[in-house]
Amino acid sequence: MYTRYFGLTEKPFAIAPNPRFLYMSELHREALAHLLYGINGEGCIVLFTGGVGTGKTTVCRRLVEQLPEGTDVAVILNPKLNIDDLLKTICEELKITIVSSTPTSKNYIDALNVYLLAAHAKGRNTALIIDEAQNLEPEVLEQLRLLTNLETDTHKLLQIVLIGQPELRDMLAIPALSQVNQRITTRYHLEPLSGKDVAAYIRHRISVAGGDPRSLAIPEKVIRIIHKHSHGIPRLINIICDRALLGAYAENKVSIDVKTAKKAVQEVVTVQQTGRFDGLKMVVPATLILLLLFISLYVVFYDEGRSLEKQLKRLLPAQISTEQQVPAPSATD
Repeated sequence: MYTRYFGLTEKPFAIAPNPRFLYMSELHREALAHLLYGINGEGCIVLFTGGVGTGKTTVCRRLVEQLPEGTDVAVILNPKLNIDDLLKTICEELKITIVSSTPTSKNYIDALNVYLLAAHAKGRNTALIIDEAQNLEPEVLEQLRLLTNLETDTHKLLQIVLIGQPELRDMLAIPALSQVNQRITTRYHLEPLSGKDVAAYIRHRISVAGGDPRSLAIPEKVIRIIHKHSHGIPRLINIICDRALLGAYAENKVSIDVKTAKKAVQEVVTVQQTGRFDGLKMVVPATLILLLLFISLYVVFYDEGRSLEKQLKRLLPAQISTEQQVPAPSATD
């Protein structure tokens, strides 16, 4: 809607990951270097983590673009799979034919091993990249470890890259997955962008979208507002900037000013908080109702208990007194 108005050929702040728009900050360059080293090296498993929206998937796509010529790659974007489905997906990604009509895990692993040995004989490397790996079940992670046992006397046949949110590190730290954790040879955690990088990030995306960062200049005060409320997370930066450009277009402004930026932030933050706290709004009243019910029942039973206690105290002495007045039976009775 606003692209032609600002002289752009496409939307500069689309949420969908696009390697062309990847701003290679120092952190992103380090991340990409670690991933390439892990795939090209003799390691087993590469672990790449980062918070939601920090750009992990975009870095992953750039990684696939920059893989050496002799590298075959299988990419899994939806890892909510059991062991058989995982092995089947790997074989499908690598175009491995399974002869059996009802293949088992062993059939998949045997076929994969044959493929990897043939690829190695031709001087080719094979990599498996799994995004959103925090969704993997522990038994699936253990199966991935077993796949790293596919090797020759001198070479690991399959390089595995696990990409996920920070909780993936916590998963791998549990004792049950200690052997998987020990196979990780390269680790990198992607941090959010700094204020300086946010400014460069915004200029970069405007430029890639066909705009002129000088004519569509974003004031420093606006950059500070965006950085503060996005926390340096690219996905949030994109959402705020897209909303701000739409607002500037609606008001016939040549760029984003402080007022427009604050309004965009308010709209975005409101949406984020609404989604985040909807569940909490439902839980709190329910908890309060249960608490009040518990207190009411306690008071009722407590009062009834006290009343019963008083009644027993009144009855027991009378009963004891009556029993004392009953004469004992005589010997002749």
